[in-house]
Amino acid sequence: MKIFVILGPTATNKSATAYQLAKKIDAEIINGDAFQIYRELNIGVAKPDASYLIDVPHHLYSFVSITEEYSPYQYQKDLRNCLADLAKRNKNAIIVGGSLNYIRSGLYDYDFQDDGINQELVNILESLSNEELFDKLKEIDPLEAKKIHVNNRKRLIRALTIYYSSGLPKSSLLAKQKHQPIYSSIYFFAPLFEREKLYERSNKRVDKMIEDGLVEEAKYLYQNYPSSLRAFQAIGYKEFFAMFSSQGDMQLTINLIKQHTRNYIKRQYTYLNHQFADLHFYQSVEDIYNFYLGLKDE
Repeated sequence: MKIFVILGPTATNKSATAYQLAKKIDAEIINGDAFQIYRELNIGVAKPDASYLIDVPHHLYSFVSITEEYSPYQYQKDLRNCLADLAKRNKNAIIVGGSLNYIRSGLYDYDFQDDGINQELVNILESLSNEELFDKLKEIDPLEAKKIHVNNRKRLIRALTIYYSSGLPKSSLLAKQKHQPIYSSIYFFAPLFEREKLYERSNKRVDKMIEDGLVEEAKYLYQNYPSSLRAFQAIGYKEFFAMFSSQGDMQLTINLIKQHTRNYIKRQYTYLNHQFADLHFYQSVEDIYNFYLGLKDE
């Protein structure tokens, strides 16, 4: 089995590229987007075209409710189970998405140390203030404390539970990991676009989402689910939720979505350049297919 990973910013036609490649190399597609996992989110997260889903097997799409907790740790298990199944069936895999931390968690040697965490301990830590949590972490794991803001309560509790459950600081456990892919025959690709052209594409995609009914989708979710759910941190939903709660201006909200999308694109490219070795850039699906043919000739 060969694993092709199509990474990159939003608005770069990754889903279409994955579909076209899958048809050429007899592969199945696995979702690598943190928000396309949710059943209730559709227009705002730009799920693959329905015809793609029918024509080529897709995995890890629309299989979690927005009311459920889901983390990179859970994605790691689901992705690895999916890859194991494809390997048994001698199928190539294409992972596609822009949630780069999720993808790294599944493909690299990350150990989340979730086993054995005591819920009673978590409850005790929950009773402490942010400052108390931060002081404890500085005392037992100063290296990890430097990475976490005092108000990031979730990460503070996470780091402390790892220490009290394993007896080792999180920074020490991370240092033992090489942060390298755990699979052989894995290849990373990212689309090559001029930044300004990509910003223009992303602006047009937001306009298309509005035309397709994003406002109505967001309003339905706002009226029927708690706005505090993690799923609603997705760009395109959080901005409309803020507008609905304050009776804000529609055009200003749309402009804010476009701005946040451009900012996200910039962060994605920065992460790509720093976190993925041996990254191949492509301009069309033919570039990836020709790479695949070269592998067959070796």
